[in-house]
Amino acid sequence: MFCSAPFKSVWGVLALARLNRHQKKRSWVQGLAFLAGNANLSGFITGHIYQGPLKHLCLPGLNCYSCPGALGACPIGSLQNGLADPFWRIPLYVIGFLMLLGALAGRFVCGWLCPFGWFQELLHKIPTRKIRPEKKPKLNRVISRGNIFFLILFVILIPIIVRLINGYGITAFCTYICPSGTLMAGWPLILTNRDLRDLIGLLFGWKTAVLIAVLVLSILIYRPFCRYICPLGAIYGFFNRVSLYRVTVDTNRCVECGLCTRQCKMSVPVPYDGNTPACIRCGECEAVCPHDAITCGFPKRVRAATDSEPKSS
Repeated sequence: MFCSAPFKSVWGVLALARLNRHQKKRSWVQGLAFLAGNANLSGFITGHIYQGPLKHLCLPGLNCYSCPGALGACPIGSLQNGLADPFWRIPLYVIGFLMLLGALAGRFVCGWLCPFGWFQELLHKIPTRKIRPEKKPKLNRVISRGNIFFLILFVILIPIIVRLINGYGITAFCTYICPSGTLMAGWPLILTNRDLRDLIGLLFGWKTAVLIAVLVLSILIYRPFCRYICPLGAIYGFFNRVSLYRVTVDTNRCVECGLCTRQCKMSVPVPYDGNTPACIRCGECEAVCPHDAITCGFPKRVRAATDSEPKSS
């Protein structure tokens, strides 16, 4: 049941203020997460990659190993390296790391800690006419499975198949697709390292074309890489329905006004299925809810029915 017009108009001002505060807070967290994971700032000047002991550890988001500022490794790159290794040294700690983060928080990493996700959001703020994928639900539903395709084919199968044929596999997703690596590692290294500039070829041109396409689409579509391509998002998304951190809707308070679903930029039908693999736990649905019916976080005691507000007509 939808809210009355007077209620909408009064809530509109309050919702906008709360939403703006929430968005600013999340943007600060995303920026700090980027700086924390890429604190080797001198690398952007010298063109050299940090090779200290921290590089053996994985960062939670899609953060390229070869980024001059990166203190840790990318979990997708580490996983591919293990599958491509001639001695089958499968990085079980990487698999355990991804399972632990997924079980705890699902795609919270995507919404709050991933640097490439943050960069796409910044581009989407450029004022222009936007594309809303939910207006084409059937098409959006089909291409939303793309990240599973890239995970299975480029992250898992190609490294293993090439390993069986040649003795040593290739990190196919990093080599041929990943725009985050091109943005955070490829171009910074090319601009600061003269020796690498002499090695530029068709492959780097292809990777740059992929990056440009993602950047342009990011202006028009909210986080297109996260929606349709990112294999790391696919892994975390598998855990969304069972993770401890989740979207909870109190049906005693919810009046089905539709504000949360309209606000969701990832096209999640929040009141009916708020923990789909698409949800990045950004929390904007909670920020705009007029009856505090939505909670994004670790489970708390469900409010007693006597404490809930009556549904309005």
